[in-house]
Amino acid sequence: MFHSRRRGSECPQLNRPVGRSTAGGRRGGGGGGKGGRAVGRARPPQRPAAPPRPVRGRGFRAPSSNEEAAAARPAMTQSVVVQVGQCGNQVGCRFWDLALREHAAVNKKGIYDEALSSFFRNIDTRSGGDGPDIYKGKICSLKARALLIDMEEGVVNEILQGPLRDVFDSKQLITDVSGSGNNWAVGHKLYGYQYRENIVEKLRKTAEHCDCLQCFFIIHSMGGGTGSGLGTFVLNLLEDEFPEVYRFVTSVYPSGEDDVITSPYNSVLAMKELNEHADCVLPIENESLFDIVNKIHQMINSGKLGSTVKPNSMVTSGAGSAKTVQEKPFDAMNNIVANLLLNLTSSARFEGSLNMDLNEISMNLVPFPRLHYLVSSLTPLYTLADVNVPSRRLDQMFSDAFSRDHQLIQADPKHSLYLACALLVRGNVQVSDLRRNIERLKPSLHFVSWNQEGWKTGLCSVPPVGHSHSLLALANNTCVKPTFIELRDRFMKLYKKKAHLHHYLHIDGMEQSCFSEAVSSLSDLIEEYNELDATKGGPRTDPSRLQIAV
Repeated sequence: MFHSRRRGSECPQLNRPVGRSTAGGRRGGGGGGKGGRAVGRARPPQRPAAPPRPVRGRGFRAPSSNEEAAAARPAMTQSVVVQVGQCGNQVGCRFWDLALREHAAVNKKGIYDEALSSFFRNIDTRSGGDGPDIYKGKICSLKARALLIDMEEGVVNEILQGPLRDVFDSKQLITDVSGSGNNWAVGHKLYGYQYRENIVEKLRKTAEHCDCLQCFFIIHSMGGGTGSGLGTFVLNLLEDEFPEVYRFVTSVYPSGEDDVITSPYNSVLAMKELNEHADCVLPIENESLFDIVNKIHQMINSGKLGSTVKPNSMVTSGAGSAKTVQEKPFDAMNNIVANLLLNLTSSARFEGSLNMDLNEISMNLVPFPRLHYLVSSLTPLYTLADVNVPSRRLDQMFSDAFSRDHQLIQADPKHSLYLACALLVRGNVQVSDLRRNIERLKPSLHFVSWNQEGWKTGLCSVPPVGHSHSLLALANNTCVKPTFIELRDRFMKLYKKKAHLHHYLHIDGMEQSCFSEAVSSLSDLIEEYNELDATKGGPRTDPSRLQIAV
């Protein structure tokens, strides 16, 4: 079993200059590399060696006008959220709202601390405008480390007129008025090149305010034009401009009954970019979110629980946050994704006995560069107020994390093959609880023969609002394959008829070969999962152990 280091390790990139990588090659990061390492054991010999990836350090450091002050502060890591398109900005809005709620529940004294600095700047606004950052003391004015991009103004303007308006400013926004028309080519080829310099400049400005930039989180949807097209263009830019910084992508996949007829084209074209440029992708299906919301509502309204649900404990709830206006139909679904991101980053924001760094997720869960799709599950979905059986509830929480009802895509990981699995636990949970449940669940889970002990565990002492404990499970599992097969099938139904292709091909730089290359990339990915699944029926081999003569 993999165990995490305690938090607070020094950032090796503190003196790295800001600068764009040159055409001659990317800058290598200091310290250990991050790509291509197998999980737990050596890479299986039957698979071809992957091409070398750039060596990267843990973060990116912008120059400071006051190096002595920077050296006096502890090395902290920060992350930047890039939310693209209507879906990306709506999910991002819920993330920032619930993040403020979570920090307010912990930070009672209103002090700007290391936890807040992970995603927020503290700005002195007394002199007007974008004042200097305040690194300690009372909270003055919090600004999100974020970039909001949309080729329609509606959602972003709504955020700026809502309760979160003070968390963002105009320097963090890039908008247009005409939209991408549900066309990947418009978002990627047209708006991407049109807004490239503006996007790069705002990304660099955001990075310059970070002491040690560790990760970019991209939030987008796959079915539309801006989210899929411009979202993946931004992903490419991040690899070019910040090759040392990790790129985690939260991608919302459309359902089979999506009302955007070109969504299969957009999704498959975007998949090629995710395969090539992301470090980790957290795929999420609208259908799964809808099922979870319905399940919670049915259980609460049916009276079967026989108990009262604890206030603010539902993963769909936004109660207690800054949002005071009436909730919208998709807010409950978006709150689930926001809670996923809150739990994923909890170890970067709060203390814990076994905290898990974000770079450790990629290092330990991604044994092959292209197989970086992590299936996520959240549990509990709610907490009952009048039930107090801690150990039983704790064990049930672990069991639920592996059931298909709690997965954020339509998948059943328990009956598929695991490459590796991470358990991120929050709250009053002991290491012994983790070990007991892993040993209890292991016999029912199928791991690849070369990584039978491929578990990564993290413990964060601060539970989510409304809960005593919670669990986020991240599985690198072949159960994601059916989602990709269904997506390819829907793509081919359109592509065989050449339906709607003309909408894409009239965009400069877009050729029909883009479609054939994209579906070929997806088919190669599916074949890699097929090769792994073919080994599932083989005998489980226990690693040889050293025999000690007595």
